[in-house]
Amino acid sequence: MKLILAMAVLALTAPSFAQAPAPQPPAAPPPPCGPGLTGVKNVTADSRCFELRTYTVRPEGPGDLDLLHRRFREHTNRLFVKHGMTIVGFWHPTNKPNALIYLMAYKDRAARDASWAAFQADPEWAKVRTELNIGVTVEAIFMSATDYSPMK
Repeated sequence: MKLILAMAVLALTAPSFAQAPAPQPPAAPPPPCGPGLTGVKNVTADSRCFELRTYTVRPEGPGDLDLLHRRFREHTNRLFVKHGMTIVGFWHPTNKPNALIYLMAYKDRAARDASWAAFQADPEWAKVRTELNIGVTVEAIFMSATDYSPMK
């Protein structure tokens, strides 16, 4: 009995290593895209940096797909251009009705990062994002043009 009691006390007072959060690995560097990529076959050296973004509206909201379209139509597109981004196009995927896909182009990855930082810091965007709040999941894919692509 004393042995069982001692083991219980030890178990309750011993430090618990299972509950400690695992250390997080350092954030991965952003994927490269655009001109001057090295070690990547079949990519043209003079490609712009392309970013394919998919916004999927969460069913629980807030907002809906129509509000997302309105926000882009009335505000976001103008702010993108203001901050030096090139809008290639927008698409509504017919097999994913709660999503919006669009393609952006930038001179290079550094230009992309600078444009997005300026956009995110824009007071007008902060106001629009708050007033027209939409719950979305965002996926971003970075791309460079192949050496045979008509679009560079």
